[in-house]
Amino acid sequence: MDQPRAELAEAHYELVISVDARRSGEYDDVDKPRMRARIYRVLETAFTQARVPRDAVHLEDRGDGVLASVAGRVAVTRLLGLWMVEVHEKLRDENRDLAVPLGLRIGMHVGPVRHDGRGISGRAVDLACRLADSTVARRLLDAENADLVLVTSQGLYEDVVTAGGKFIEPAHYAPARLELKEGEVTAWFQLPGRPAPEIPGTTPAPPSAGGSLPADDAFDAFDDEADDGDAFEVVGDRMSGHRPAGGGVHYNVVGDLSHHHHNEYQGDVHIGRNTDRQAGKGRG
Repeated sequence: MDQPRAELAEAHYELVISVDARRSGEYDDVDKPRMRARIYRVLETAFTQARVPRDAVHLEDRGDGVLASVAGRVAVTRLLGLWMVEVHEKLRDENRDLAVPLGLRIGMHVGPVRHDGRGISGRAVDLACRLADSTVARRLLDAENADLVLVTSQGLYEDVVTAGGKFIEPAHYAPARLELKEGEVTAWFQLPGRPAPEIPGTTPAPPSAGGSLPADDAFDAFDDEADDGDAFEVVGDRMSGHRPAGGGVHYNVVGDLSHHHHNEYQGDVHIGRNTDRQAGKGRG
């Protein structure tokens, strides 16, 4: 839908949703179009079931995923609650007969978004994409053998998730610190239908014996896929570490979690249809 030029120049607070497929590079030229078709079936079915008006949703194709934004007139609680339930149920249905299940990483953040003739832009868009593409999200999806992982920003968690609502369970989220290109952020991770996940690589840590590590070096080590046997604890703003006698590297993060209150969103809670969800650690 074309928008007036004046509106294109303005930023509007919207929910940004970044959707990425797990290991999309492993799909060949025959299977990739089928994978992309499944992603769109999952998302579009969920929008329909959650009664999200199509004219409130902007969709951009990203090859191995989809970038979306939802207008502020739609309650964020509906997307975090009912829409995520519908995404999960449709994804499980799509995966039922697949030898290699489709896995999705979804990043969400609310913030100012600008639309133009080619799509959307803004820091809110960048952050949602970074969350979905984060190393922790990738590892968590594999470690838990899950179909779906949701990652929300700290602001979205504080402003919306903590208040709860239909299908929104704050206790089922777990935090982790991420080092992104824009700086360090706290993100909150959820595996729909399951209790709060254990973030891969996090273990209760004894006091550091080897001195502090610079934050950049520590997070670089965290992202290094080759460091098998490393251990991490992510509970705050600063990271320290040591190398135990048995090998590997141990990192201990201490300090207070950062808090951001820059994004505010108000809207009615929309009650949707009930959907059974499976608890426990295994896949449904």
